[in-house]
Amino acid sequence: MNTDCDIDLEPDYRIVEHERRRGRGARSNVSGRYEVTKREDFDDGWDTLADLDVFRTTVQPEQAKSIVATNDSPDLSFDQSINPYRGCEHGCSYCYARPSHAHMGLSPGLDFETRIFAKVNAAELLEDALRRKRYVPKTIALGAVTDAYQPAEKQLEITRAALSVMEHFNHPVGIVTKSALVVRDIDILARMAEKQLVKVALSVTSLDRQVARKMEPRAATPDRRLYAIEQLAKAGVPATVMVAPIIPGLNDHEIEGILKAAREAGAESASYVMLRLPLELKELFREWLMTEFPNRSGRVIKLLQGMHYGRDYNSEFGHRQRGAGPFAEMIGDRFRKALRRHQLNQREYKLRTDLFEVPSAQGEQLGLI
Repeated sequence: MNTDCDIDLEPDYRIVEHERRRGRGARSNVSGRYEVTKREDFDDGWDTLADLDVFRTTVQPEQAKSIVATNDSPDLSFDQSINPYRGCEHGCSYCYARPSHAHMGLSPGLDFETRIFAKVNAAELLEDALRRKRYVPKTIALGAVTDAYQPAEKQLEITRAALSVMEHFNHPVGIVTKSALVVRDIDILARMAEKQLVKVALSVTSLDRQVARKMEPRAATPDRRLYAIEQLAKAGVPATVMVAPIIPGLNDHEIEGILKAAREAGAESASYVMLRLPLELKELFREWLMTEFPNRSGRVIKLLQGMHYGRDYNSEFGHRQRGAGPFAEMIGDRFRKALRRHQLNQREYKLRTDLFEVPSAQGEQLGLI
């Protein structure tokens, strides 16, 4: 197990020069695990790195083949989901979705937050899926992997189009985001909430603007997220606050403050997830931690490994999102006490599936009786 003095990092040449990655979360852009050869920026002594371009966001339209993904994980409260985007510009240093970019031959590092793929036919595919004769309506999680309200959504409106389809079919949906842009769609969300067809969860990891900016450089500020909760609540849309992830030794002391602020804003429920570091995220998070919080890095890693049997990550169901051991138990106890104190999770809110109805397709003639 690492101690405060022996956190291992690769040599400094992995770290991309600051001006090229300004405003980003990842510090490096090493090739993904499926690549035969590994590519890294390397200074050959001729100052050639100074000639490299800065990392700018590109959004590539993508014609997806399918849009509703399914899972059988007992850790999740849903078994089907939609992710309108691959990659996420928010640049969260801890994002468990980063390793997914390796499937496209790209880096889970800076590529993940600068090479965004937009599934522009998402709404069309969703409607086709909902019209299938054997389709059984179950709550769809929107943005369960990458944020459905990341910056590209402001112009592309792929998420809004998908919501419109679900409203048309009276289909239940649960949204997870850390963007105040969700308020843009409050017209649709309010109508769906009247039928008990929607709930929205806002992720709040810190109330400290400086800490939040380091952790999530292009996501909404904490104040904006609380504002989104307030606006949703005023519109009758059930709002949840997610303290996710809890990073031991870094933001765990804010649990009570976040729940209090969210409740005052109108949140009705709350949940949390402990930090998890699958695959390439182990090194990416360490690089970020050592550059942003060098004085805390040893304690953070030590506490994290203490919850995962001496390892950075344990993927076992029932363990990976909560951890185990004394520190994990203490976090759970504190969270439950804060829930009671602020009267959160007082009632179970189940979304309805019985209202689901397949509307007539455009141009479809009604049969004569």
